[in-house]
Amino acid sequence: MRLLLSLLTGLSILAVACAADPVPTSQSDIGGRGDQGGTPNPQSVTGAASEFPTWLRTEWSTNFTKASVPWKELIRGQQKDGIPAISEPKFLSVDRVGFLKDMEPVVVFELDGDARAYPLQILVWHEIVNDVVAGRSVLITFCPLCNTAIAFDRTVAGKALEFGVSGYLRNSDLVMFDRGTESWWQQITGNAIVGDFTGTNLELLASSIVAWADFKAAFPNGKVLSRETGHRRDYGYNPYVGYDDVQSSPFLFHGRKDGRLVAMERVVAVELAGEVVAYPFSRLESRPVILDTVGGVPIVVFFKRGTLSPLDLATITDSREIGSAAVFKPLIDGRPLTFRAEGSSFVDNETGSRWDIFGRATAGPLKGKALEPVVSGNHFWFAWAAFKPETRVWSP
Repeated sequence: MRLLLSLLTGLSILAVACAADPVPTSQSDIGGRGDQGGTPNPQSVTGAASEFPTWLRTEWSTNFTKASVPWKELIRGQQKDGIPAISEPKFLSVDRVGFLKDMEPVVVFELDGDARAYPLQILVWHEIVNDVVAGRSVLITFCPLCNTAIAFDRTVAGKALEFGVSGYLRNSDLVMFDRGTESWWQQITGNAIVGDFTGTNLELLASSIVAWADFKAAFPNGKVLSRETGHRRDYGYNPYVGYDDVQSSPFLFHGRKDGRLVAMERVVAVELAGEVVAYPFSRLESRPVILDTVGGVPIVVFFKRGTLSPLDLATITDSREIGSAAVFKPLIDGRPLTFRAEGSSFVDNETGSRWDIFGRATAGPLKGKALEPVVSGNHFWFAWAAFKPETRVWSP
């Protein structure tokens, strides 16, 4: 049965990878890790760059004489732009959204009071959204094969870049490209690995995957990415059926698996001051609040139930619950706080104030205050460990 599921999953993913417009739909539309992001530091790596075949130049204007990874590590999944990025996103107000159920997962990005939700039922088909939030050019990304949702500032050397899906994967992770130089960028790290920008890091921005109900409760005036994407897709349907079964094997992955956790375990990962730590969802389920120190910086991890997997059953709304995780600095006005989980909220032991999954105090003496978010990512363990093998895995 497991083998049959694996074969069906592989066929489903290949069908998605090769899909081109138009694709029939059964549903109608309703509506880096370096801190020097934007500073080019191109470098040529002897051996790596020389391996890139000359036939690539018939499709790409990329400067293949500059690369930081060997050609053999890249796998072609589909043609360039075979998965279409969204570059002119349209949004709906929360009260006009009728296509999301309460537990459906959305990527949330908020900047200067402009809060936006990007439903995974849309991102699973497009993987990249080029957006402008509160005047800042940002990049919202999701790699289904790695379960990795990451937000970036897409301004490099003072210029906002537009990104697309290259069609290539490395360690099963999405390789993006910018349309200016057609340099190739690794999504999970935000680092340019091929082309003129090789060695440049995009600045990572804090984002999270939460349930739609949590977003609309916290941000009733927020904006939601519309299904009016300019492409016909079966939004709400999961083309990666059964992929995130913990007994499954990652697709198009030829790297070494780190046996400290099962490959498809979800983790929330944090990197601060050179230290990297992963917090497994399976452990967060029994410990929904974790106080820890990473790179000398105190952090708190919140875990909340009520979010569905986008990669389980054919219909996302029928899929199993996996929960949500977010990371913050546990300080308010320089005062350290400790927390406990209480029902669907979090309570600080110092004032008894109640907090939500976004790190905002919703009741009590600190109501209106907010914890500073820490950049983190929800990933499948196999993918994160492939890029960050030095990761410490948290355990009680």
